[in-house]
Amino acid sequence: MSLAQKEDYREYTYEEWLELDNNEDTELIDGIVYMRYGSGKHSGPSRRHQKVSGELYQGIAAFLKGSKTCEIYYDLSVKLNKNTVVRPDIAIICDPDKLDDRGCNGAPDLIIEILSPSNMVTDSWTKYNKYLLAGVKEYWIVDPTKNEVTVYILKDGKYHGTWYSEEDIIPVTTLPGCEIDLSAVFVK
Repeated sequence: MSLAQKEDYREYTYEEWLELDNNEDTELIDGIVYMRYGSGKHSGPSRRHQKVSGELYQGIAAFLKGSKTCEIYYDLSVKLNKNTVVRPDIAIICDPDKLDDRGCNGAPDLIIEILSPSNMVTDSWTKYNKYLLAGVKEYWIVDPTKNEVTVYILKDGKYHGTWYSEEDIIPVTTLPGCEIDLSAVFVK
């Protein structure tokens, strides 16, 4: 089933979403199918988006090398509930029981989303609320245009945010001892 062939914007079940021809290019949020990067000639992440994502991934992956519990993934399907499946840029999962061949079932410990013009509202508002309700312990929103990161830490059922600029070093709360130097992430 191709989403492009659908003219109605009905709600989909998880099973129906799995049957879509292009489900790897979409996310399912509250039963509504969202294109991940928009469409047309500007679809897909920009080179800058990929560069920043790669630097973050490499920094955390180096820290996790040899870890027996935590794993880092890029573009992994994360099923937050029965009708919400997202594909964050980076996810760290420290509970191996949440992982199967399709991805992660439940809230990862840390999710990092890199903003693109087509996903700003979804990442900053819609996913923020989904991640909060699902219990994601740490959520980063990275703005590669402004060279800024907002880190949200879950405490007492609420997210508490801290803003970081390109000169800062971010402590990764869910990975004690891990720090990310943003001057290395936001290299031009």
